[in-house]
Amino acid sequence: LKLGTSARYRVRVRGILDVNWSDRLGGMVITTTGQDDEAPVTTLVGRLVDQAALFGVLNALYNYHFPLLAVEYLGST
Repeated sequence: LKLGTSARYRVRVRGILDVNWSDRLGGMVITTTGQDDEAPVTTLVGRLVDQAALFGVLNALYNYHFPLLAVEYLGST
């Protein structure tokens, strides 16, 4: 893993994020899960061109007030 190489990531946040925001968030696939008695969790999965793009996604989620639960590196292939 290097700063300037593309990689796949999984990002989890608390709350519901509309799937139409995918284009604003690097084209990541957006899914939301949660039971009636649990707070919903949204998961974003996808390849980002570099870590600057990852920070852009994380910054956007922060600006929209989504609490960050996890960021996972899924590999560079």
